[in-house]
Amino acid sequence: MIHSDTKVPEGYRSLASPVYRGSTTLFPDAASVDDSWDQHEAGYTYGLYGTPTTLELAGRICELEKGYRTIVTAGGQGAIALINLALLKSGDHMLIPESVYTPNRKLAFHVLRRLGVESSSYPPEIAGGIKELLRENTRLVWCESPGSITMEVQDVPAIAEAAHAHGDGTLVAMDNTWSAGIYFDAFAHGVDLTMQALTKYVGGHSDLLLGSVTVKDKALHQQLGLTHQLLGCAAAPDDCSLALRGMKTMAVRLKHIEGSSLRIAQWLAGRAEIERVLQPALESSPGHEFWKRDFTGSAGVFSIVFKPQATKAEVLRFVDELELFEIGYSWGGVTSLAVAYDFHGSKTRSDYGHRIVRLNIGLEDTEDLIEDLERGLACM
Repeated sequence: MIHSDTKVPEGYRSLASPVYRGSTTLFPDAASVDDSWDQHEAGYTYGLYGTPTTLELAGRICELEKGYRTIVTAGGQGAIALINLALLKSGDHMLIPESVYTPNRKLAFHVLRRLGVESSSYPPEIAGGIKELLRENTRLVWCESPGSITMEVQDVPAIAEAAHAHGDGTLVAMDNTWSAGIYFDAFAHGVDLTMQALTKYVGGHSDLLLGSVTVKDKALHQQLGLTHQLLGCAAAPDDCSLALRGMKTMAVRLKHIEGSSLRIAQWLAGRAEIERVLQPALESSPGHEFWKRDFTGSAGVFSIVFKPQATKAEVLRFVDELELFEIGYSWGGVTSLAVAYDFHGSKTRSDYGHRIVRLNIGLEDTEDLIEDLERGLACM
């Protein structure tokens, strides 16, 4: 039963990508045994480094982002951690925007600090002024555009230009999840490597956890790949299969989400209860001029800020009263979501306090979502 001679006919073709599961990879003979991680060069050696399903997803993401190679990770935060651990060492310095994804900030100021890496935050709208914050030992500058929750769009080309002029060895990494790798061409704007939480728009159905790191050249791929091998965090082939399926419908999903998001954002901007709508495609949103210059479209994640008279209890009640908007983290799926935050800014950023709510627009009918929001506002 273990060593069977059963054969099945070859030549089967399908529109669906096959799911290859496996840890052990078989070699034709003893002399061929190898433990190389780069299966593009060495061929298949071990399941940890990717099955054909994993590498097909990596290839498609790389094609989408116009990079050299892509490495698939077990989650978006895993992609962030891989970049930081592969490129930084004790004594190095890293810059991250104040609007960065919170787990990235915690990784920097807790784990990496314990390992001897120093991190500093910078205002997301600093643009070329970041050159004043670069140190002799600055090795990595993170961008996230738009920023998490507060949605500031960064002048990425200006930041990249300043970082690269600083000297050899200063790289620019970007969290490009909001644009799904489609609406913002990171490499054309000076970025050295990008990451995405494939959990979001690529997966598209809130049922998988995956991340990706795409690099611009072979040297970075080798550096990232060696660390990825030794960390041992493999992506599941079944999740990769779901992501491959999700990519086939991304175009129609994003088109609907973009149109619906803009309609809803504009409607909310006209409501008396709302002080500000943080949607990059709106002129009133921070960094809109950079979005208009550098992006080719907008996604379905944005935030609203209630006017100062709104109490925390009223904001929470607004979210609780929504029926179509579910309450939950993450975004990018077919279901609309709403999450209330208690956000406190800095000297360079707005202090929205309890008045900010992030929305994820899904695939429900746009007018139904507006009716739901109107009902929630009336209940405050």
